[in-house]
Amino acid sequence: MNKKKILIVFGTRPEAIKMAPLVKEFQNNINIFETKVCITAQHREMLDQVLSFFEITPDFDLDLMKPGQNLYDLTAAILSNLKPVLEEYKPDFVFVHGDTTTTMATSLATFYSGAKICHVEAGLRTFNMQSPFPEEMNRCVTSIVTNLHFAPTKTSKENLIKENKTENCIIITGNTVIDALLYSVNKVNSPNFEDEEVNMLKHVVDFDKRLILVTGHRRENHGKGFINICEALKELAIKNPNCEIVYPVHLNPNVQKPVYDLLSGVSNIKLISPLSYPAFVWLMEKSFLIITDSGGIQEEAPSLGKPVLVMRNTTERPEAVETGTVLLVGTDKQKIVKEAQTLINNEEAYKKMSHLHNPYGDGTACKKIVNYIKEKETIFVK
Repeated sequence: MNKKKILIVFGTRPEAIKMAPLVKEFQNNINIFETKVCITAQHREMLDQVLSFFEITPDFDLDLMKPGQNLYDLTAAILSNLKPVLEEYKPDFVFVHGDTTTTMATSLATFYSGAKICHVEAGLRTFNMQSPFPEEMNRCVTSIVTNLHFAPTKTSKENLIKENKTENCIIITGNTVIDALLYSVNKVNSPNFEDEEVNMLKHVVDFDKRLILVTGHRRENHGKGFINICEALKELAIKNPNCEIVYPVHLNPNVQKPVYDLLSGVSNIKLISPLSYPAFVWLMEKSFLIITDSGGIQEEAPSLGKPVLVMRNTTERPEAVETGTVLLVGTDKQKIVKEAQTLINNEEAYKKMSHLHNPYGDGTACKKIVNYIKEKETIFVK
């Protein structure tokens, strides 16, 4: 029997985290699949950290990250640089993830090549092309050309059906980020695990206090949004000396300036450099509450029993909001403070939010995806 040829393409740290367990699962079926990994390196350093942690060596490295690169440059570079990879390897299936520029451009290049496009984390929608930008457009364009949609939830599947995608091409799997998280928690808690950043955190963070972990980077929050966020965090820190706010600050100058201008010097706010994935997982597990505008954390934190306040006005992950594991607070200073204060002061409210079921799966998404490809003799066309 000829092996099915799989090409898994990603370019950013979040993609790498969510695709790493899928790479491992395909590699565990070496008798059935020939699996190769292509990275665009849309994000270079942060991507390399994840590859090292998951012990993945790319077969193709396009190394496309350049200073001052814009979306026009990146999209064009991915299209032109993927062409020889697709022509050389001739994959049967190309797997992309989520909503990055790498995902959108790779799906288009794959469509041109004639290979089947498999979209992991398919069907997420805000129904607002400007929020998040350009991610909503990226995932919508990817869905148009995708052959197999691996949707994390029933809601994601329903979104695709509303867009006239064929139902038998949509498979509900849960989210691969949970697979990655469970693997990672097990690894960072193993007795022989050593990490410089984890050791640094042990000396920098006061773990006798309740830890509030903060992340923020979204374009739509730049400007007034980040000023509001910082003012809210400052007020929370002053009101709650028994809490410590730890904020790994994104490298974007639009984030760094307001954060350092407004929060430097507050004794129980620790502003630190961005963390590697294993160090972030370790810190997330130690936290009391997470305040973020990230997408993936909305999926991960409930598996660790951590309530999440989401600093966005819309989310493509409504299941977490509906279940109650996350709460949308936008960039409204008073709302951020009010909801965080409730969780700090009200033990019942905290327990209710932290003990809820995670709607994004049980850590078996990758097995479901690989088994589907393994067992299907006929791959449906959309």
